[in-house]
Amino acid sequence: MALAGCPDSFLQHPYYQDKVEQTPRSQQAPAGPGLPAPPDRLVNRQEDDVDLEALVNDMNASLESMQSDTVPLLQNGQHARSQPRASGTRSVQPQASPRQRVQRSQPVHILAVRRLQEEDQQFRTSSLPAIPNPFPELCGPGSPPVLTPGSLPPSQAAAKQDVKVFSEDGTSKVVEILADMTARDLCQLLVYKSHCVDDNSWTLVEHHPHLGLERCLEDHELVVQVESTMASESKFLFRKNYAKYEFFKNPVNFFPEQMVTWCQQSNGSQSQLLQNFLNSSSCPEIQGFLHVKELGKKSWKKLYVCLRRSGLYCSTKGTSKEPRHLQLLADLEDSNIFYLIAGRKQYSAPTDYGLCIKPNKVRNETKELRLLCAEDEQTRTCWMTAFRLLKYGMLLYQNYRIPQQRKALLSPFSTPVRSVSENSLVAMDFSGQTGRVIENPAEAQSAALEEGHAWRKRSTRMNILGSQSPLHPSTLSTVIHRTQHWFHGRISREESHRIIKQQGLVDGLFLLRDSQSNPKAFVLTLCHHQKIKNFQILPCEDDGQTFFSLDDGNTKFSDLIQLVDFYQLNKGVLPCKLKHHCIRVAL
Repeated sequence: MALAGCPDSFLQHPYYQDKVEQTPRSQQAPAGPGLPAPPDRLVNRQEDDVDLEALVNDMNASLESMQSDTVPLLQNGQHARSQPRASGTRSVQPQASPRQRVQRSQPVHILAVRRLQEEDQQFRTSSLPAIPNPFPELCGPGSPPVLTPGSLPPSQAAAKQDVKVFSEDGTSKVVEILADMTARDLCQLLVYKSHCVDDNSWTLVEHHPHLGLERCLEDHELVVQVESTMASESKFLFRKNYAKYEFFKNPVNFFPEQMVTWCQQSNGSQSQLLQNFLNSSSCPEIQGFLHVKELGKKSWKKLYVCLRRSGLYCSTKGTSKEPRHLQLLADLEDSNIFYLIAGRKQYSAPTDYGLCIKPNKVRNETKELRLLCAEDEQTRTCWMTAFRLLKYGMLLYQNYRIPQQRKALLSPFSTPVRSVSENSLVAMDFSGQTGRVIENPAEAQSAALEEGHAWRKRSTRMNILGSQSPLHPSTLSTVIHRTQHWFHGRISREESHRIIKQQGLVDGLFLLRDSQSNPKAFVLTLCHHQKIKNFQILPCEDDGQTFFSLDDGNTKFSDLIQLVDFYQLNKGVLPCKLKHHCIRVAL
């Protein structure tokens, strides 16, 4: 069977075969009155003629739509059926049921267009040379190699948010972070952007200036979640904190024996003390007297307080810890513990060692803040450390262990951390053909002095700007230390103490500053046993040359850099070696 003007290849097209199979065979032309019913073969041929012409119109319309790509498919199908038929062509329109009418109104030519596209794509791929897949295991149905953005549900799509972080000098930086970024991740990002040394002591501080509160975020806390509980005046600070995990290094020094009680016998060792705090089944309890501010009032009362896993309680009858005498002050679950920045001025606190338990729902109100005051810094540190351990437990210990595990996995050829410690610096003698380690402290001191004299002789022809004009040695020795991170310039004694308290009261934390009483002298501010001490560095002259000394001229140094290097190796007249220096970074 063939049609005039229609090639034979069209009759073999799969679209035509599908259409012929879909043609209803039960439909017959109605017989006229007195006329015999036409045979089935004739009726089928007439129906085939009608459908083929409609298919030709549909194919022409579909090809035009593929070229223009402007007319909807449904309009193509309707337009093809509404075109006038060629003259001289007779057709019999069969009566179709309502269900068949709905089927015939659909754009049935989509199947043909898809098949044409598939054949075209198959032809293109067949013309290319066969390239073996180097990763066949990634292309299996169980593990697709690439996840498209639309393949993930909307709930799992990572949302981004801008966070503004401030530094100690007032500069700030806006960082775009993900919704699941932790405080540790953000600190590492800021360390990378600021070109700092990552010694795992950087922390993110939640600062509330209107409330006079601040605290260091735990490494596992989500930054976006914490920011959602902060008021508009609050902000994040990027700061050093060497005492963040100091408890795990020496826990016995943090908790006096009279402040800790256990539900079971304890031998008092460091490992046993850690296990009792980290074990959720144990019942450690911190007890002692604290100044407690009454809610909604300005008065303070000294009460006997005990801290348990269930919360903070105060005794209504002396030091009794019977259940009927204990009153709940604060809960640990939905609260965080903060330092009081200016407790005496803002809250009329009796001491300078204030702390606050702030519920997460509180933003600007001070009525629901539970304000407390300790007698000294060690007592305040004990209460705050116990609060963190009882709330987070093993999660806090994991935060402490993660940087150490990462450091152990690093390659020995990786760049070492440039932090100064008592184990990373040794005195060396390079006067011979091979270098040797100087173990005798007296010999190390004399070698340092000789090196200082030799360095001063070499520096007589140096200039800060690199010119060949000579520079007076005294001028160079008084300005070279200003390029060091541990030198903080002309700050007051109170400001230096505040900086050391903010960056952690650990042994060996220090900074150098200009002296306020003597314009030619300097001051070394050092922390030892959670107490801050000041040592004056005086200039002294010997044979027309200026030196600096901490011990009235017994140990002399040509500049402050040599002095700091020496006391990082030797304790000397100091209570401990210089270990960590306070640093401020501009973002």
